[in-house]
Amino acid sequence: MKQLIECVPNFSEGRDEQIINKIAESIRGVEGVKLLDIDPGKATNRTVITFVGEPEPVIEAAFRAIKTASELIDMRKHKGEHPRMGATDVCPLIPIRNITMEETVAYAKKLGERVGNELGIPGYYYEYAATSPQRKNLADIRAGEYEGLEKKIMQPEWKPDFGPQQFNAKSGATVIGARNFLVAYNINLNTTSTRRANAIAFDVREAGRVKTDNQGKPLLDEKGEPIRIPGTLKSVKAIGWYIEEYGIAQISMNLTDITVTSVHQAFDEVSEKARLRGVRVTGSELVGLIPLQCLLDAGKYFLKKQHRSVGVSEEELIKIAVKSLGLDELRPFDPKKKVIEYLLQDDNEKKLVDLSARSFCNETASESPAPGGGSVSAFVGSLGASLATMVANLSSHKKGWDDRWEYFSEWAEKGQQLKDELLYLVDEDTRSFNYIMDAFRLPNQSEEEKSIRKKAIQDATRYATEIPFRVMKTAYAILDILEAMAEHGMKSSISDVGVGALCVQTAMSGAFLNVKINAASLEDKEFANSIIEQGNELMDNMQYKIKKIMDLVDSKIK
Repeated sequence: MKQLIECVPNFSEGRDEQIINKIAESIRGVEGVKLLDIDPGKATNRTVITFVGEPEPVIEAAFRAIKTASELIDMRKHKGEHPRMGATDVCPLIPIRNITMEETVAYAKKLGERVGNELGIPGYYYEYAATSPQRKNLADIRAGEYEGLEKKIMQPEWKPDFGPQQFNAKSGATVIGARNFLVAYNINLNTTSTRRANAIAFDVREAGRVKTDNQGKPLLDEKGEPIRIPGTLKSVKAIGWYIEEYGIAQISMNLTDITVTSVHQAFDEVSEKARLRGVRVTGSELVGLIPLQCLLDAGKYFLKKQHRSVGVSEEELIKIAVKSLGLDELRPFDPKKKVIEYLLQDDNEKKLVDLSARSFCNETASESPAPGGGSVSAFVGSLGASLATMVANLSSHKKGWDDRWEYFSEWAEKGQQLKDELLYLVDEDTRSFNYIMDAFRLPNQSEEEKSIRKKAIQDATRYATEIPFRVMKTAYAILDILEAMAEHGMKSSISDVGVGALCVQTAMSGAFLNVKINAASLEDKEFANSIIEQGNELMDNMQYKIKKIMDLVDSKIK
């Protein structure tokens, strides 16, 4: 797999579209980089741009963007609500796939050296790239902002990590680093008071507030340091501000570790602290992108609060999350443009599962050998999982069964997972067939070419054997849900349980045919015999379970 890193530079310009577009074009001009998001803010006068790619193209794009910003943005004229110290204020690199944080730090420092040497812009490394503990936190580096930078940069303790130790009046300074994925998240309030917004921010942010005496003077500890009252949320940075563009105050938050404090936890905690201060949360907004799991977790969280089943589709979970968090209050929220996994998808890839039912049947019926029985088996299995999930969801909402909703919700959630896995395997089975065809098309003249081609064919065939076996195992797991629904689910849906069981039987039987026909072509007979033996065992167990389920179905229909 390719190494992937994300870059999220923040530029001190959010109003001039021409400047923003020129910076964006400098990024788009680098081959191998995908620009994911451009998020300008007029009140903050700041634009966050997100792009992703392999490390070398990404740092090239970042350098070009920083260079373009230094040419077009004059910090001597800049005003905005957000703290800042440079034309490119901060430029973090985030490891996304198949790359360590240590490797990402090396790329951050490579970028910093080039910015300092070629552009003459001074700067600092932060987070995992920090050269000292006091430079780890962005807020500490940026303290005093652009206006205080001329004096600060000459202090020995604030000598730049890269670039000259002299004030660059036009471009200011740039902070470059490597960090984990950060969610920039603003929560909207029904007030225009920055003071009240700040009070709520101090209530929740990890750093909290400085403890004061009755006269408002900071209280100090034995070392002379201010005593702080910590906030309620770990791994959260927050300030309050007024956004003239929206006519409201906001809590502006950075969730620096979403495994510690999630988006929905931050939303609910701010809502409660606001309520205690006579303020109400009206919604929220995302700045930049968000991982898919954040929205899925939020959707499940709010459904559980309603005592409703969480075993619903990905699309439904996102819809619940958006409405519950009020992410569409200020502007329309399009998950396809805000969820990083969706933006990383190949726009040119055509998936069988995206076809209509009619189109899927027509494609299967065409002269092409794929999709074939393997993909159809996986799809039939997904229908079995869907029926099992449907019965669980209906049962969880049945009147009079309110004390059992969690039991059925757990089964429905498992059914959704199995359904999604089988839908993935619909396309993966066809891909595995295409891998075999690609292997057969390899050059076959020299002895070396013949050897490479033979190995490629065998590797592809092995994979084409493993995929339908994976269909078998996934489909088999559905039977536990169907058995539970046959025993405890709504009686009025018992026929759906039976149809689901028959779908699983067809899916496993069809997939096993594909396992056997592909295994027959394998030279690794030990592997081939083993997978056939496991398949036979699964089929025997399946028949036993199917009979038990169908007996239950028949007894309840009579």
